[in-house]
Amino acid sequence: MDHNYTNSLINETSPYLLQHAHNPVNWYPWGDEALQKAKDEDKLLIVSVGYSACHWCHVMEHESFEDSTVAKIMNDNFVCIKVDREERPDVDDVYMTACSLVSGRGGWPLNAFALADGKPFWAGTYFPKDQWINILEQFIKIKAEDPEKLISQAEQITLGIQSADELQVVSADMDFTKGGLTQIANVFKGLIDYEEGGRQGAPKFPMPNNYEFLLKYYHLTNDAQALEAVTTTLDKMAQGGIYDQLGGGFSRYSTDKYWIAPHFEKMTYDNGQLVSLYSQTYRQTKNPLYKEIVEQTLEYTKREMTSKEHGFYSALDADSEGVEGKFYTWHQSEIDSIIGDENLSKFYHKYYNTKKNGNWEHVNILHVTKDLKEVAKDFSMSLEEANKHVSEINQKLFQHRSKRIRPGLDDKILTSWNALMLKGYVDAYLAFGNDEYLETAIKNANFILKNQTQKDNRLNRNFKDGKSNINGFLDDYALTIDAFVALYQATFNENWLNKANDLMQYVQKHFYNSETTMYNYTSSIDPPLIAKRSEYADNVIPGSNSVMARNLFNLGTLLYKPGYLEKSKQMLKNMNSQISTSQMPAFYSNWLQLYLDHANPPYEIAILGKDALSKRKKLHADYLGNSFVLGGETEGSLALLKDKLQDDDTFIYVCQNKVCKLPVTEVAKALELAKPN
Repeated sequence: MDHNYTNSLINETSPYLLQHAHNPVNWYPWGDEALQKAKDEDKLLIVSVGYSACHWCHVMEHESFEDSTVAKIMNDNFVCIKVDREERPDVDDVYMTACSLVSGRGGWPLNAFALADGKPFWAGTYFPKDQWINILEQFIKIKAEDPEKLISQAEQITLGIQSADELQVVSADMDFTKGGLTQIANVFKGLIDYEEGGRQGAPKFPMPNNYEFLLKYYHLTNDAQALEAVTTTLDKMAQGGIYDQLGGGFSRYSTDKYWIAPHFEKMTYDNGQLVSLYSQTYRQTKNPLYKEIVEQTLEYTKREMTSKEHGFYSALDADSEGVEGKFYTWHQSEIDSIIGDENLSKFYHKYYNTKKNGNWEHVNILHVTKDLKEVAKDFSMSLEEANKHVSEINQKLFQHRSKRIRPGLDDKILTSWNALMLKGYVDAYLAFGNDEYLETAIKNANFILKNQTQKDNRLNRNFKDGKSNINGFLDDYALTIDAFVALYQATFNENWLNKANDLMQYVQKHFYNSETTMYNYTSSIDPPLIAKRSEYADNVIPGSNSVMARNLFNLGTLLYKPGYLEKSKQMLKNMNSQISTSQMPAFYSNWLQLYLDHANPPYEIAILGKDALSKRKKLHADYLGNSFVLGGETEGSLALLKDKLQDDDTFIYVCQNKVCKLPVTEVAKALELAKPN
């Protein structure tokens, strides 16, 4: 195609940056060239951050960045930088913190104004065209008339960014008790919407790690309300419009409190974690709905989100043909024409709550509000008949939908997000015993080793069009280590533990901050930004420091490394004050899983002998809470397995704090021994 404009983004690989490569705005990628240009020309910076599946990012692009008048103002007076937040979360974090300091809120698109050295003096999110022009003109005027004002504001905000994650190192010893955990969990449970699931109010984000903690807490305490919080949330999400009822997979969040109307982008990081959560909860509850959701979501992942190299793509856009959700929504008349039977149409409309004039902005989002058994009864059907009709009609609608113009695919492959989906496949294998899931997990793990791992165990973050680039951040290492540890427990192949430990050693060398006894988000070999940041809180993805603390605990236990265990406990001590006093403990849910491991030390379940893998498979069909499973047909090299192999049978040893109960040969007896104290 011929384009009127082409800017420096044309040489990038990020789909988001390439979306802006033909804007009249003279965008630059983040880097030395843009920063030096701003210094040489004495211009301010505009740092505009977004991602390819972001609806309001597209809106602002169409309204402002594709407008030649707006572009001229920006080009004449600023050096303009575009950032893909998924490729460069470190840059996004700095300017999002600035936005939070300025306005108390954040989001994408993120538009920050900064001095030529990168220090921000103001930041905001989405602005309509007229408002954006007004903001540009204001800062042009201040730059001309009172530049010291911008410099002073930039210094203040930069100090705020640099001090935003200050943390007190706790030297005193500390006990993490069940009583303390109960107090925190009670605050946590008080924030749950027990009618609709999720946190009270709207919008609603899945936050899978929240419910992993509550599931684990239920396993420890038998607190029925904790399990109710999990199952209500999973049930309502599975029935809602946030879940693609035809094709599987979840959207990023719901705009309402009923999970009906999502922003329609589908992110791999959400779906990987939700596959893990639904799989784990199935092991606890044996609810067949959860198995169905996992199977459909992994089928979607296989069909639409997996590369020929066995990597997982990042996201599907919210928009198609410039309209949010157009690919996923329906007019009732369109459904009628596809079904072709008036009575079946009425049945389908009642089950999925569709309306003649639409149930959302004049169109319909498929979602379930009535039990299928009740709907079947109203139409004189058996439940078996109703299920058959729903399945057949869904397939017809899915085939029809597949002919529509599809949402854009963000086909970059991110190491950290791949690790989350890898672990999702492992958890699905543990729950359902489907060997294909394990094969896919191993293929993806080998993809990470082959394409993203360098000879010195350094990871790259991004893979696109056959090229691996961008030095990895802490979450890339943390989540990959976590996935490899899970893969060991599913296979008993010690290579995955050893690889996890190799990555841990690299992290210790290049990310560890001895002053805070925590980890920096960027490595020691990365060019410095205006602030050295660390990620402590948990969010839609667990924070990289909490994942590292749990990695240290897990590897310290499995590899018998007391030094790792000490580091892990030190990190939890540093965070304890924030965790214990927070009115929003949901933002520390991964730390709370580590807290739980200290309050109730996990079992080490060792299986040794010729039937080790088959017994492991049976064992993992049940939810094991905070237990480690290790073993093999031989003793291998792990200290915890030494002298446990017997010639005549396959034995299961249930141990706690390195003290083992008498070995058993039956899985049921081992499960009984591994019940929480």
